[in-house]
Parts: sequence; C-alpha cells; structure tokens
Amino acid sequence: MYTGGQVVMEFLKREGVPYVIGIPGHGVLSLFDALRRAEAEGAIKYIQVKHEQSAVHMADGYFRVSGKPLATLSSIGPGSLNTGIGLATAYVDSSAVLALCGDTHTNMMGVGVLQEIERTHDSNFLRSIEPLVKRCWRVENADTLARIMNRAFTQMLTGRKGPVALALPMDVMAQDTEIKENMEVAPIRAENRVKVDSESIAKAVEMLRAAKRPVILAGGAALRERAAEEIKAVAELANAAVVTTLAGKSAFPENHPLYCFHTGSKGTKIGLEITRDADLVLAVGARFADETTCSYREGAAFSFPKTKLIHVDICPEEIGKNYRADLGIIGDLKTVLADIAANYGEATEHPEYVAEIAQKRADWAELLKNRRAASTEGLTISQLLGEMEAVLPENTIISTSSGNTQAQLFQEYCFKTPYTNLTTGGFSTMGWALPAAMGAKLASPESPVVALMGDGDFMMTMQELSTMAQYDIPMTVVLADNCGWHAIKDLQIDAYGKDYAFGNDWKRNGETYGADFCAIAKAFGLEVWHATTPEEANKAIGEAVACNKPAMVVCDVRRDHPFTGGEAFGWWDVPVPGYIEDRKEGFEIGRSEERFTY
Repeated sequence: MYTGGQVVMEFLKREGVPYVIGIPGHGVLSLFDALRRAEAEGAIKYIQVKHEQSAVHMADGYFRVSGKPLATLSSIGPGSLNTGIGLATAYVDSSAVLALCGDTHTNMMGVGVLQEIERTHDSNFLRSIEPLVKRCWRVENADTLARIMNRAFTQMLTGRKGPVALALPMDVMAQDTEIKENMEVAPIRAENRVKVDSESIAKAVEMLRAAKRPVILAGGAALRERAAEEIKAVAELANAAVVTTLAGKSAFPENHPLYCFHTGSKGTKIGLEITRDADLVLAVGARFADETTCSYREGAAFSFPKTKLIHVDICPEEIGKNYRADLGIIGDLKTVLADIAANYGEATEHPEYVAEIAQKRADWAELLKNRRAASTEGLTISQLLGEMEAVLPENTIISTSSGNTQAQLFQEYCFKTPYTNLTTGGFSTMGWALPAAMGAKLASPESPVVALMGDGDFMMTMQELSTMAQYDIPMTVVLADNCGWHAIKDLQIDAYGKDYAFGNDWKRNGETYGADFCAIAKAFGLEVWHATTPEEANKAIGEAVACNKPAMVVCDVRRDHPFTGGEAFGWWDVPVPGYIEDRKEGFEIGRSEERFTY
C-alpha cells in the first residue's frame, strides 16, 4: 500500500526524474512527506526555489539541455497560480515540464476552503492554466493515479513536447492505495519517429534540385530535436543557405560556410537578404510567427508565393497556417531530413550562390567588427557580446530572456557549438534566463553556463540568486546594467520620437536610480565582479567562469539612445496613432524606410 503522494514519487523514480523543484505549503503536505522519503532513499533530490515561476523555468531549462523532464511542486491557490508564466513559456516553446499542484480536499470542494477558487466552479484552479499546458488532470481518487501518471508522461514526451499539470487534492495525496500496475515494467510509450511516404520525399528532393537559391529555415523544433547533422547533410548536398529563427538559434553551427544567421524583425542583414531572394525555402520546425516574417510584409523577410515553400512539421496545424506550402510534410524533421539526404544523389553545385554567401558572411563579420571597435564613452551591449565571444569556451551554454540582451545576442553572437543557445522564443518571458540557466547547469554539469540579462529582466527573478548560492550551482550571471527597460524605451523613440519616451527609466527624485547589484550578489553569497569597459568585462567574465562557483559580473552599459541597442535590419508591425488611417491609404507603419531598433 502507498499513499497517493508515494505513488507520485514511485512514478518519478521509474521515469528517472532526478530533481523535484518547488516550495512547500499546507496543500501539499502529504506529497512533501513522500518527497522527504524519496530523498532519504537517495532516489530524488529536492530543490527549493524562492518563487514557483522560477521552479518551472528551471525545469524548462533542464529539459532543453537534457531532453528529460523534471517535476515542479506547488501548493494550493497562489502557489500553483504562480507557475502560470513558467508553464506558458514552456508551452509556447514546446518544452516538457510536469507540474504537480496542490488542490482542495475532494470532500470540501466548493465550501471556500483557504485558497480555493470556487465562485463559478468548485475548485476552479485548473481552468486558469488549461490554455498553458498540453493536458491537465484533477486526480479524484488515489486509485486512478497510476493511470494518470502514465498518461502525463506520454503527453509530455510524444509528438510536440509540452508541459502538463496535475491538480492533486490534499486528501488524495494522503489516501492509501494499492498500485495495480507493475512499477518495474517499462512505460508503454511510442518511441518511433514519424516516417513520411516516399512520394513526399521524392517531391522535396525534386524541388531542392531544381532550386538555384535554396534556403533551409530551422525553427525551434530543429534546436529541440538536435537536428544539426541532418540539416548539415541536406544543406551540403543542395548547397543551400541555412538560416535560423530566434527560437532555432544554435540549431546549426554558426561558423559553417553555408550559415547566413537570421531573418525577421531582429534578423541580420545577410539573413534577410538571403531569405527574401530565395527561390525555395525548406522550413523545418518553424511556425512563421510575426517576428520571423517581419509581420508578413511581402519582400521584407520572405517573398512568398514567388518563393516556393516546403514546410516540414510534426504538427499538421502549423503547415499552411501563415503561408501556403507548395509541399507540406507532416513528420519528424530529423527523419524527413535524413530521408531527403539519403535520396538526394550527387550534390547540386551552385558556385555563384555559394560565393555570394561567403561574401555576405565576410561583410557581416566586418560590420560587427567595426561596430564593436567603435570608440564610445562606456560599454555597449555589442562590445560586451564581443568580449563574451572572445573569452567564453565554445561549449558555453548561454541563456537569455527578453530585451536588448536577447535581441543583440540573437543578432550578433556566433554559436560555434550547436544547441548551446537557450532563450524564450515565442513567449519572450522576462526573468527566465537566471532559473533556466540553473536548470541547464544541472543538466550539463561539465558545460560552462552563463545567464545574460538586463537589469529589468534580472529583477523579475533575482531572488533565485539565493537558490544558486544555496545549492552551489557554479554558473555565471552577466548583468548588463543600464537602469531601465531600454528595449521598450528604444521602441518608443523609434515609433514616436525622443520626446515621447516614457515610463522606462529608473528615476528617484528626478535622478537616474539603480540598485547596487554587486552588493546584492555578495549578500546572497556569490563571487562578484564589476566592469565598465570592454577590457574589464573580458577579464571579469573570464575569471568568473573559471572560478567554477556561483558568480555574477555586473557590467555598466550605455543608457543613451541609440547606443542602448543594436541595429534593426528587419521590420515589425507596431501600431501607433494614425495606424488604421495609414492602413486605409495603403501605407505601412514605420514609414517604410525607417527601421525600428530593439
């Protein structure tokens, strides 16, 4: 006989889940008792975070690096509602997390027990997170737990990955039950990859061979599924350029001669030129969201339907959602790419196209070199990125959340080792990078791990420095400190003008105001460095990573526009006053030649 809480832990042990991350509460007492027993056996380690949102972010980062899910644990009511932002982030980016959420006793649902939401439906917590997960369950009886746990892991790990949530009533977790399924038997779960019919593969090969300017667009699924070798095989056979989305960055080695970096509103000059002039795009695991497509403005990022499109995705609903596909293929992208390569035959030669790619790569490298070498009063984020690239080992995993640090790292940083970029692609969640980096370090202890954050981003989850120090997680936070939310301030300036920037600077009595982040990090028990110049940043970051301890490097960066951000080569549809009227006249917002800076 087991309690409901023990059944949960037995399944976690069977699935090889090494960590449970969360915060205790009265709604999960029996579950925590079962976790205490499991940790005493050495089977599972419990990690305390200081906010439930961070628990999910940490599990999310762990999954993105390891491909294995962790469980989070939160109490009834606000504790579990705090997981919402983390679950939404994981859901949009197709990352697997198991959320175990405390819930009202089954025999008292609807009476309004402490922290119950019940005015329109008894114990209505699950309704609030339904849109944020692949599937959710309320466990009404401990006898059903084994079946539900099996289904939860299957949902998370098959097809398009994603988070799932279980509402676990307090009495069910304390209830005794007999596990009717043999816990020693391996879970019944499909392990095969979805194979595609030979006709579709033949058609894809035919279209690739006929193309003169082919491009492979790798989205977030290409990164999650670790498809670099398969993409490389097809790219070299077709002599196709390779471009990635924000979510797909580092799905391919960025020093490869066929790599053209990025397209979209935050894209690179080379990436936008290559994708808009392509005669064929092979899209693998890409959603064609607004930032990737420059808000669907024809000829900005893409020239569909003049450009032919082969769209490969595991989800049927993504194919044809935003652009009509000339060939849609539902299947596992690694398998599809491997089949294309196996059936391609001799490589297609495009000497002029390959030479053009080489020249554009050289031009882009020169542009970045000049940008970083420019004499400025103080440190720019671009210069900071240059020093990081110079000093960090090539296998360093770097996480970013939202803001200018994310946008500029996406545009400027060259990831030579695949799968080392972690970012919030679709939900662009502030505060994600710090806890996600901790999860990444737990998943890959031998890899250097850096969380690159702006100060506004950092202060969303800065309390997790405590967790970082408490568990001695040896990673480094590189903080770009500019006393404000300058990504949005830059956007206001570009859209409205300098006189209309409002609400983003830290001010106190009219003066620029900022926290002493060095003192804060020291108070939490971290090793700390401070840098104000490129040379100081280089030395500090090198020493922080080498110390192999919880560390933080605070870098004072420029806070005066336009030195706060990078250069925008793409376009983004941001409504301003007069937007509807301009649309009626056929004009595009942004006045066509003006570029937004992020």
